[in-house]
Parts: sequence; structure tokens; C-alpha cells
Amino acid sequence: MPLLEYPNSYSTYVIMRKVSLLLAFSLVFITSCSEETTVFEDEQSNVSSENNQDFLNRSISYENAGVIDISSEDDLSGKTSKDGDPLAGDYPLSLIAQITPPSFSGGENLTATHVNIVDDIAYVSYNTVESDYVGAIDAVDVSDPYSPKITSRLYYSNADINAIAYDNGYIYIVGGVDAENSATASTNSFVAKIPSSNGSIDVNNGITYGFQEGFIATDIAINGTNIYVTSGEDGVLAVYDKNTVALLNELPLSDLRSVTMANNNIAVLDASKGVSIFDANFTLVKEIAISSDFGIASKRTLDFSNDKLFVSEGSKGAGIYNSSTGAFVEYIPILINPEGSDASDNVTNAVAVNESAILMANGGAGLSLSEESSGSTTPVGIIDLDGSINFVASKGDYIFAASGTAGLQIIKMNKPNQSLESKCEDLTSYRGSSNITVPANETMAYQGSKRLRQIDVTGDLLLCGSWTVSTGVTLNTDSLFEMKGAIIVGNNRSTKDITVASNATLVIEGDLVIYGDLILGDGATIEFLGSSSRAYITGEVTKADTAVVEGEFNDMLNRF
Repeated sequence: MPLLEYPNSYSTYVIMRKVSLLLAFSLVFITSCSEETTVFEDEQSNVSSENNQDFLNRSISYENAGVIDISSEDDLSGKTSKDGDPLAGDYPLSLIAQITPPSFSGGENLTATHVNIVDDIAYVSYNTVESDYVGAIDAVDVSDPYSPKITSRLYYSNADINAIAYDNGYIYIVGGVDAENSATASTNSFVAKIPSSNGSIDVNNGITYGFQEGFIATDIAINGTNIYVTSGEDGVLAVYDKNTVALLNELPLSDLRSVTMANNNIAVLDASKGVSIFDANFTLVKEIAISSDFGIASKRTLDFSNDKLFVSEGSKGAGIYNSSTGAFVEYIPILINPEGSDASDNVTNAVAVNESAILMANGGAGLSLSEESSGSTTPVGIIDLDGSINFVASKGDYIFAASGTAGLQIIKMNKPNQSLESKCEDLTSYRGSSNITVPANETMAYQGSKRLRQIDVTGDLLLCGSWTVSTGVTLNTDSLFEMKGAIIVGNNRSTKDITVASNATLVIEGDLVIYGDLILGDGATIEFLGSSSRAYITGEVTKADTAVVEGEFNDMLNRF
């Protein structure tokens, strides 16, 4: 899928234009008298809930779960030296699971359009790229990083859902509906308010709707007591009362794709001219002219981080601008995999910023990661994911990447927490090879957050922090490996093992994650320290009769 489109808008412009003309008088009335805006409690005839938890659980796939590699710029260009081992990489990522898009009668080709992350719940919206209006909503609980759960799912048989936000006990959605075939919709572009608590969506108390001019609503932002909505080509920037969904104000603009908040100002992306920043009274504060081709009916986003504004600009990549002055800072180009896709599919649809990490959903070119440091950005590489990446959101320790019909991919960044960093601070930061080899009679001790290929210990090794290992861990006879933090080995596509040979000792204080087997030889010892250590092992624990397992730990998959 080349890019995420807003279906039923520009591609069906002629049909929708007829609808718009038929409703011209009512639209004038609505836009001139905000107190008369259509707001109603839906009869829910076109909305249904999926309450079968077993069915929802089957929508979660662990087929590709485990360590994710990142192809660096040198890897992609073929510049990696064959004379020595590559250096260990930053960003030790792991794929937790994939969420299969909802599917129901009449809605068999849904794709994720937007993700809003609040606390441990990710709220996901879906639409269809086909001519019908069909959508869905998921609430996904990621409080247990090794066992995400879909807590609620709604199906819409008559509406596309293009963006979603959660705030204080309610989900707010925007999208498109066929007003010509609706008894209650006054325009095609809508906003809705749905009760939700702790990931449980409650339609029994009614869904409150409002409508604004435009062919389809494209994005939503919430600030204080207000809801801000953009509604595409020939649409408006509309502001609603968050409690009543009554229209308070609206401003006609040419081709709105995205809206976000920064310091109580409202920033919108207008594909016809660039970024406009307004105050709460819709007084223009600043304009940032951007001449990029944003495409027709294409998803594009904005994100603020400190004093910078990040704009997804299609084939140009991501544009960075000073949010105070509007000055252009730099472009982050799209990294291209030599085995990659059609050039027309390689467009930046969305940008997300998480501390120093900048994530770009680049369609057929995948999900790229760059790092901001000392005022400039450096490409890290392309994250090894399946499918065309059409949207990305990131918060805390998680990345959510929408991959068209391949589903929503949940990635854990495995950031060390503050207490772990304190434990590690006296150790030397690791900056060596991706293959750690500890010879006999040698002792090594490092801190870090790194991607490794393998670990081979004959002497003594202490690692503190977060580490992923793609090809396995071997503790040779009489060796010692102490791990404080988290270590993740292998993935379900290529399972790898940790082998603890005779009389060797593996000490774990934290999380031990193996997508493969744990093999304990004669006299081998695995010791868990503290009371909160966890073992997540997808394969088997093979233990010699004289091997020893010590300490208190949570055996998450009951493998011991």
C-alpha cells in the first residue's frame, strides 16, 4: 500500500460535490449559527461492539515478535567494512506483537489510520481505502509489554475513522460519513465523542456527534475544554466545546491535513501553502510557507518537540522548522533500501518525535529512525519491519507503526529506567563490536543500551542496561555472565538460544527474554536476584540433572 489516503474525499470528488451542493443551504445555516450545529445521540444502528475476548485475542500475532534489527545508512549503501565486526548499534528495539486490522462483513479491508497513546492504552482508528465508508476503533492495553490485550473494539459500517484522541474518560474521533444516505448527518465530515474508561469503550451511554463543513475530517487535537478538527479540501478548522460537542468557531482553509497544539497555539498543515499557527481566537500568529507536494488525499502530520516543528513532506522526507521564527532548519531525507519499493511509494506520511529519536513513516521505504543531537539530526537507519509504513506514533517506551493491511506493529524501545541507570553509572559505557567475546581469565564490565549480534563468554562478563542479541548467547565452561537490566535474544522468525555450559553461571537481575531455548549443562547455574526478575522464554528450558535454578522470579510462560 503506497500511502495512507483519505478515502471517499478527493478520489470521489464529483460525487461528494453533488452532496455538498444538495446541502448548501443547510451548511450556510450551520456555519453562520454555531448554536444550531447538529449534535445528536446516535441510535447506534451503524455501530457495533466486539465483545468476544477470545476473538479479540486472535487478532494479536506474535509471529514476528522479538529482536528487531536496524539497517544503517552504511548497510543500505553497501559501505560496511568486511575487515572487522560492525560496531554495536544504539536503540535495542524489540517487536512485541502485531494487531491484525478489524474485519467484518462489509469491512474486510481496513487499515490503521491513527494512534493516540495515553498511559498504557493505545487508541487506534481504522478506515478503508475503498469507496465505501467503513471504519473501526481499537483500544489496546500494553501495560504488560509481553502480553498486549485488545480491551475494546467498535465497528462502524457507515463511517471512515481517520484520527482519534482520548481525554478524561472519552474517546474523540473524526472521519467521513455518507451524508446523502444518513438520516442524521448534515455533512460528510464529522466528529464524535464516545465514553471510555480504562480501555473499555461504552456505547450504551450514547455517542455524541457534531458536523462541520468539508468532505472528510482529517485530524483532531484536544486542548483544555476545546476540540480542534480539520476537514480536508475546501473544509475548515473547527473548534468544539469538549463537553457538549457544540460548534464554537470555524475558519475556512483550503486543504487541511493535520492539527496539533503548541503552547496553547493551534498549528495546522494546509497542503496548499504550508503551516499556519493561530492563537485561541483564530488570530494568525505565524505562517511557514512550504512548497512541497503533499499529494492528493494523502495523510500528512505535524509534531512539535521543544522549539522545532516536524512536518511530513511526502517525497522530500521530513522538514524541520523553528517553531518560533518559522525558519527552515533542515530536511531529513528518506533512506532507501536497495531492495526496496517503487519510488512513487517512498513518501513520508507521518513523523513522530520521542525525546531524541525521530521516526518517519515512509510508505514503501519503511520506518526510518534518526537521532537529534546538538541541534542537528543523524540518520540511524531503517527499522526491520514488514509492510508499507503509513503512520507512526511514539510515547514513553513504545512505538506504534501502522503497516496498511499488515496491521499495527507494537515496538518496545527498551529504554533503561532511572533506577537502572543509577545502578550502572559507575561502569564504562560500551562502544565496541556487536560481537562481545570475553576470553578465559579476563573480566569485562559495561553499561549501555545496545544492539548486539552475539555474546560469547569464557571469562567473566557484567552487562548493565538494555541489550538485544540477534544470534545467541554462549557461556562456556566455568564462565560467569551477570546481567542487570534486560536482555532480549532472538525472535520468532529466527529463534536463538542461551547456552550455559558445564559449571557456568548466568545471573539475572531484571528481565530475561529468549525467543528460543535456554540450555543448562551439567553443573550450570542460573540465579535470579531480587524479587522482581522475570523470565519470558518462548522455547524450552533444557536442564541437565545437576543444573541449578536459584532465586525468586516470574516464569511468565511457565517454562521452568
